[in-house]
Amino acid sequence: MPPRVSLLKAGSLQRDDAGNILDARSSVTLITSGIRIIVDTGQKGEEGLLLQALARKGLRPEDIDLVINTHRHPDHCSNNYLFSRAEVLSPREGQMIAPGVVALETPGHTMDSISILAGSLSKIAMAGDALPTFDNFIKGVPPALHMDRDLAISSMSRILAVAKIVIPGHDQPFSVPVRRYIQLP
Repeated sequence: MPPRVSLLKAGSLQRDDAGNILDARSSVTLITSGIRIIVDTGQKGEEGLLLQALARKGLRPEDIDLVINTHRHPDHCSNNYLFSRAEVLSPREGQMIAPGVVALETPGHTMDSISILAGSLSKIAMAGDALPTFDNFIKGVPPALHMDRDLAISSMSRILAVAKIVIPGHDQPFSVPVRRYIQLP
């Protein structure tokens, strides 16, 4: 059975008129593939949203086996503590995390950025800030905040070469082939 991917909370990004980031909230995703995995845990103050989203799936924090953070910025990992029974995993390139779930190193935004791929034929990428918004995809531009522009562009290309669906770090999920937002369960 292929992994099931559910969006617990879509990410968001608010900017002022000059383009400065005012608020950043990461996407939080649940993958079920023999084990339960949370990819990114969001920002402080979002605990209630996460607990409610899990409850709608019939889950509690203690039901989660693994937590994976796409990188270590606080808007992506501040709620790791909610999953105190889960192992926090920092997978390497190509590492099989669970059946149909693999890590893809995607540096550029940070040097330790990773993306998680789930599925066999219809790959879903939890891209974190390697591909933070639909706009980055449409315009073909790397994240505004990056440590290495060339690596960031290369990482975006790697994600887009294998993913049919992207769950970006700070936006709604989108389809790569049809170039539009989509709904996930």
